[in-house]
Amino acid sequence: MFIYRDQRDRAAVAFTDRHGGVSASPFDSLNLGAAAGDRTADVERNLVLAVEAFGADPAQVARMNQVHGRDVAVVRAAPAAPDRPRADGMVTDQPGLTLVVRVADCVPVLLADPRAGLVGCAHAGRPGLAAGVVPRTVEALRELGAQQLTAWVGPHVCGTCYEVPEQMQADVGAFVPEAVATTAWGTPSLDLGAGVRAQLLAAGCEVVDAACCTRESPDLYSYRRDGEKSGRSAGLVRLLPEASR
Repeated sequence: MFIYRDQRDRAAVAFTDRHGGVSASPFDSLNLGAAAGDRTADVERNLVLAVEAFGADPAQVARMNQVHGRDVAVVRAAPAAPDRPRADGMVTDQPGLTLVVRVADCVPVLLADPRAGLVGCAHAGRPGLAAGVVPRTVEALRELGAQQLTAWVGPHVCGTCYEVPEQMQADVGAFVPEAVATTAWGTPSLDLGAGVRAQLLAAGCEVVDAACCTRESPDLYSYRRDGEKSGRSAGLVRLLPEASR
């Protein structure tokens, strides 16, 4: 169910894999993205299973409608479906509230300053990387009082697999030169993870690399590999109550 878990003081983080859920083929089995075409009831059940395994309350989960932009929402409660923010980053100072970011090749980023009592998450695809959603999420946390931020970079498509047209590579590289890469077969590509890590380091964050390539791993969903048959994995982060230290 989890390809990676960690806890730093009061901050708990996890990245899911595709196992341990109820979705049928081709989404088998822990698909966390309804937009992929899976049964909504199965996706919601999968989320409950993942959140419970994470040790959290399924009634206290904040999700966002991800749009490949740079907007960041401050959330202090679990929004109902019609009220979910259109954003690609979320931050909170509320213990017990689990923030969820969904991906299938994009970079999931989880952030925390446990001493300040703050956590956040970001969804960094190609447009979001160039638009600066990750630095904006860091900025939003600092506006709430964060000082010493740790960032976990989760599974995403790697630079040797993410082929793009030369002009697209140049467009992104103009904003984030660290993302310029070459595929294993010698064509232009983007290394989204390298770009995200560079942005986090420039923003003064400690970076924990929990990445592996979604396209190369059968344990992970990949839109690049499977197209419309791909489900969605997730990054989860929450702030534990003071007594849970």
